[in-house]
Amino acid sequence: MPSYFITGGTGLIGTALIESLRSTPARFTVLTRNISKAKYRLGTNITFVEDPEKLPSDSYFDFVINLAGEPIADKPWTTRRKLELWQSRIELTNHLVNWLHKLERPPKALISGSAVGWYGDGNNVELDESSPPHDEYTHQLCDAWEKAALKSVSLGTRVCVIRTGLVLSANGGFLKKLLLPFKLGLGARLGNGRQYMSWIHITDMVNAIRFLIEHGESSRALGGIFNLTAPNPVNNAEFTQTLAKQLNRPSFMVAPTFILETLLGEMSRLLLTGQRVIPKSLLEAGFEFKYQHLNQALENVLNS
Repeated sequence: MPSYFITGGTGLIGTALIESLRSTPARFTVLTRNISKAKYRLGTNITFVEDPEKLPSDSYFDFVINLAGEPIADKPWTTRRKLELWQSRIELTNHLVNWLHKLERPPKALISGSAVGWYGDGNNVELDESSPPHDEYTHQLCDAWEKAALKSVSLGTRVCVIRTGLVLSANGGFLKKLLLPFKLGLGARLGNGRQYMSWIHITDMVNAIRFLIEHGESSRALGGIFNLTAPNPVNNAEFTQTLAKQLNRPSFMVAPTFILETLLGEMSRLLLTGQRVIPKSLLEAGFEFKYQHLNQALENVLNS
């Protein structure tokens, strides 16, 4: 029976992943800051810990899934908020990897989170895992996050870094925040609308992580960087029109660039710039997406 150690287990992706993995025999240990809240969300047939260092050194986990991180778009990027983002990603991952080095037996694999923000502003250029970044805050944050996880390679552990796009789900995430204004007919294009939005359906997100977990045999072991995004990213104008059409609402409004920059400061770059990301490594490894096109994905999510 495989054993999993998971950070971020109560988040959108973590919850869906654990639910999926429960379809097969497995043991779960979840790192959490609030055990009672985690039990309420995930159930009681899971071991919960507040600090991995409290576990015995002879503990063994087949797979470590590192998905923790404060939401990057929930609050303006003040100095304090940037510290929180850093601590919840880089410091937590460093702590996790340091603990892995102390275990008597390292895990078979570490699947560790990152984001397409690693690429920075990509304009309309197609980006795959070999593409260089535009050096800005999101790149610096994600790059440090990835480097912290990749230290586990020295253990002989297979490491997969997953650069995640915008996750479409009926249970939360960025889409939930958009639904009310769009349902009221107030959905708006952001700026000129030409910035790309790389998205992925929650089902494909979970299936892709499981694909990376399961492809660990030496002859076809998967490791390194993987873009977890659908093969067909769209720009903001197309996303806005598609979502409004799915909801049978108009989409003629525009949120001007200068207003977003005034209200959000540096964080406005999350909305006004983007990345046209292609999941080249996943596709070449043979992964098949269930939801390749936005209209299909939104229809499924909105009807869930």
